[in-house]
Amino acid sequence: MDQRFSSTFGLYESLRILIPGFYFATVFTFFWMCFLVPYSGWMKDDLPLILLFVFVAIVSGLTMYAKESAKRRKAFLENQPSNFLKERSKLLRNTELLDDATARRLYFYILNNQVPQVFHDKIFFFGTIYHIMVLLRRTTFWFSLASLAAVLLGIALGRPLADQASSVIFTVSVWVIYLLNVRYNKADRKMQENYQDQIFWLEMNHELVENTIRQYSRSRVALSK
Repeated sequence: MDQRFSSTFGLYESLRILIPGFYFATVFTFFWMCFLVPYSGWMKDDLPLILLFVFVAIVSGLTMYAKESAKRRKAFLENQPSNFLKERSKLLRNTELLDDATARRLYFYILNNQVPQVFHDKIFFFGTIYHIMVLLRRTTFWFSLASLAAVLLGIALGRPLADQASSVIFTVSVWVIYLLNVRYNKADRKMQENYQDQIFWLEMNHELVENTIRQYSRSRVALSK
């Protein structure tokens, strides 16, 4: 693994943590200002508040990154390039059939060692965009529900909408952002296009794919002796 790949990979992984975390912390700050400050009266404009913002951004980003909920979506699970290797192994004689986990490991081996760097960057770029957009959309959705519930609770407690102007504006804004994100959802489509490009590369390099599968099968036989 060369130094350029290591730095690029680290950059993409850092963006998957920092951007969703920063977005969560920003939306939470506005939520706090609109709904909680009128009741608590606590809103300091000093260093502790900045440190709290940074802390929330990092912790929330790391939490969403560790949970990996975006990888359970249909757009991520369908048509993975590793399935191409799995199906190809069924066509080869005297080779071990690949299960899902092994096919993924072999694909990442090919990706890291054989795929050209330019194509490699495109794969990681669109993969990163997919994860970020999914997390932003989910964050917006939950804040949309929370803000709507808070406005309705205020009405139930006798607060007129005129007194909740900032809260209503925030609620409408996050719902608009969420609905636009759903309406113009390019993340899922781009992820599938990304997969199709990877599969096409594998199809155009079928000899390399088959040799890699055979090499793996021979190594398994050698280790079993």
